[in-house]
Amino acid sequence: MMMSDIQKFVDGVVDGTLDDAKVEAWMRSVFEHGLSPEKTVQLTHSMIHSGTVLEWPEEWKHLVVDKHSTGGIGDKVSLVLAPALAACGLRCPMIAGRGLAHTGGTLDKLESLPGYDVVVSPEKAFSMVSNIGCMIGGQTGELAPADKRMYAIRDVTGLIASVPLITGSIVSKKAAEGLAALVMDIKVGKAAFMQDLDSARELAESIVSTGEGLGISTHVTLTEMDTPIGYAAGNAVEIVESIETLKGAGPADLEELVCIQGGVLLHATGLCETVDEGAFRIHDSLIDGSALTKFEEMCVAQGVDGNLFKSEENLISAIGLLENGLNSTQFKIEKPGWISGIDAMALGKLVLDLGGGRKNLGDDIDHGVGFILDAHVGSLMVSGETWITVYHRGNLTEIQQEIVATSITMSNDPVDPESRVIDIL
Repeated sequence: MMMSDIQKFVDGVVDGTLDDAKVEAWMRSVFEHGLSPEKTVQLTHSMIHSGTVLEWPEEWKHLVVDKHSTGGIGDKVSLVLAPALAACGLRCPMIAGRGLAHTGGTLDKLESLPGYDVVVSPEKAFSMVSNIGCMIGGQTGELAPADKRMYAIRDVTGLIASVPLITGSIVSKKAAEGLAALVMDIKVGKAAFMQDLDSARELAESIVSTGEGLGISTHVTLTEMDTPIGYAAGNAVEIVESIETLKGAGPADLEELVCIQGGVLLHATGLCETVDEGAFRIHDSLIDGSALTKFEEMCVAQGVDGNLFKSEENLISAIGLLENGLNSTQFKIEKPGWISGIDAMALGKLVLDLGGGRKNLGDDIDHGVGFILDAHVGSLMVSGETWITVYHRGNLTEIQQEIVATSITMSNDPVDPESRVIDIL
């Protein structure tokens, strides 16, 4: 496959001269035979330039950054990280996505906030990133349009799990933002897209080599995705936990991910001498309220009434967690001991089944359903103590109750929770 063939393919995807069958055939060849690192860079470059590439003022374009995650249960890192980066002097024009299968989507979570508009034009993105420092919106038809069509065809033809195609899809959308630096969070574990470390490292190496080949300082964090991140999963409940984290009162594992990924970007752009120094600066922005201020400014700029943030009662009422039709069920510990495991995949599929995600393209999302853990791995529990509260409509079925009951494992011996960060590349 010649380099010029790649450009002709991408041109044909965008202008429609290649029909779906031909696009599928080309991608199936890549799926079956792979692409060299050099050709993966060329594919990604062509996808980037298939549409608009955001441009920034010369004086701060070296500070434009973003992160991307392969998705997880309770993964609300982006909601906290983007405003924290802005509070620390970086610029973050974050293009986020919808939920896929059992994993939640950043845009779906933000749409729990009444009025939040995920459609951000390049002009508005420029204004927000210039004046606030961050925005979180969806992919428009103007950014990497080749990817939009290619992904839709991959999705219905079983061609998702191809490292070069995954790399091109992720990096093209991000690079079209005009980035100086990118951190990619690849989840590894039972509830992750990449369930084994070797596959995750292969994708990580492809993304790093492609990003660097395009002139973007690119780093990857490999992080554990066996158990839910933080205590909340579901759309509205994750907004509440994100705001608590922006107030410096969030779960330790969520704070760790936010601070380390933020530290990587602060170091990559030269604002800090080390990742650790950057991580401390991100943490300071959570403690001193500057990250929370940026989050509120971003939300208001994207259509949310600022009064919603005046009190916790306003927020919880506005996002529907006080609706009469929303029921809650508590599940209690049967035998005392230490929590040794919580099955994130089982609980993620439960949230999906309750309506918190989409089983089919175009399904409506129920923003209110989800769960809140009252304890996590390492917690010492006594008999009769609540460990999880599930929010749902109507009554939970016997099967749903069984899923919750069997998603926790206990130990008679103390359990020390480990860091979620497996490696940084």
